[in-house]
Amino acid sequence: YEAALGSAADELTLCFSEPPVGPPTERVARVLDRYLRFVDEHDTGFSALLRGGSVVETSRTTTIVDGVRRAAADAILSHLGRIGGSGPQSTGTRSAGPRLRMMVRSWIAAVEAASLIWLDEGKRPPAAELRGWLVDHLIALLAATAATDEETASVVRDLLALETSDGPAGRLAELVVPVVAEAAHLLPHATAAD
Repeated sequence: YEAALGSAADELTLCFSEPPVGPPTERVARVLDRYLRFVDEHDTGFSALLRGGSVVETSRTTTIVDGVRRAAADAILSHLGRIGGSGPQSTGTRSAGPRLRMMVRSWIAAVEAASLIWLDEGKRPPAAELRGWLVDHLIALLAATAATDEETASVVRDLLALETSDGPAGRLAELVVPVVAEAAHLLPHATAAD
């Protein structure tokens, strides 16, 4: 069982491999497409493993799953121009600070949870729609974390400089700006006349 799990873990880890070409959110979208295809093809085993329902679960199987999670976090941090701590430093890439690492690991946990819910819901919405929502979720978490963490703010500025108006970040901005524009009254500089 552990050998089969190790093989599946290696296959899943390969899903996160993406060349650093193109806008970061488009790279993450391609990673998620491969990840969701893996989840779809291994639905029963994936669900049992992540829910702890495997009858042969051991500390070694838990270690294997945690290794996949670390690889996923390191890959996402790499797309954000940071190193997560377990990979070699590359030129021009800095180690991720604690807030950014925590945000990415939280997002990985949310992706896992969404994947399990997706399986429970009969693989609805369609995988492409789920992928889009998960990319939007990452962008929103980055923005929220950037509001109080200068390192993440720097990452977001660098990321947005690489994005296009027709890519995931541009489409999300187009959809969110009208919604948040209604919140101008919440800003400290807003007056009663606003």
